[in-house]
Amino acid sequence: MTHSVLLIDDDHEMSAMLTELFKREAVELTVVDDGVKGLDAALNGDFELILLDVMLPGIDGMQLLQRLRQQHRDTAVLMLTARGDDDDRVMGLELGADDYLPKPFNPRELVARVRALLRRTANTMMQNEVLTVSGFTLDPSKAEVTCDKEPLVMTPTEFDILRCLMQQAGQMVSKDQLSVAALGRKMGPFDRSLDVHISNIRKKLPANPERIQTVRGRGYRLVNE
Repeated sequence: MTHSVLLIDDDHEMSAMLTELFKREAVELTVVDDGVKGLDAALNGDFELILLDVMLPGIDGMQLLQRLRQQHRDTAVLMLTARGDDDDRVMGLELGADDYLPKPFNPRELVARVRALLRRTANTMMQNEVLTVSGFTLDPSKAEVTCDKEPLVMTPTEFDILRCLMQQAGQMVSKDQLSVAALGRKMGPFDRSLDVHISNIRKKLPANPERIQTVRGRGYRLVNE
């Protein structure tokens, strides 16, 4: 099976290298080197994953991501950020990115991240059990979530985090367990991505965001109502 991935980055040398690398991974990589054209491709194309650079001509990656999510497009997004720029990483996650990778990166690490995101998305669609708990109803086969009967627009990572919490409602779920379920990897020592994803989920709830409880320093718990 060939996967379809969109790369939006104006580093032509890196794009050519990744195009050749992903051919060996059964990934068809479409490359766009401009933010405006990249947004058009993201909105109108049928991609499983978007690799998005922050610094782009036209509009930057943050603006592109914001407009993409405003259009309720939930395609998984992996942000490519400058190494050491924590503000960009947190901002990207707050705007709806699923994961990030600092530049310069080892190409093999990027391939591993892409594999994990694609595999997780495929696994989600294969699990047909509809979950109903704490006011949520989650249907993996349709990738749909409602809360208190109101539909929620969620990124793939938010969807998988919530599903993991619902499957173990009433129990504390560790941050590592949630990160593996949603991102396919354990958290790094200073990784704030999971906390930002949880914050984003809470902001989308029509009421009672505290139904997702923080277990300080350990993980999170969905109140089993």
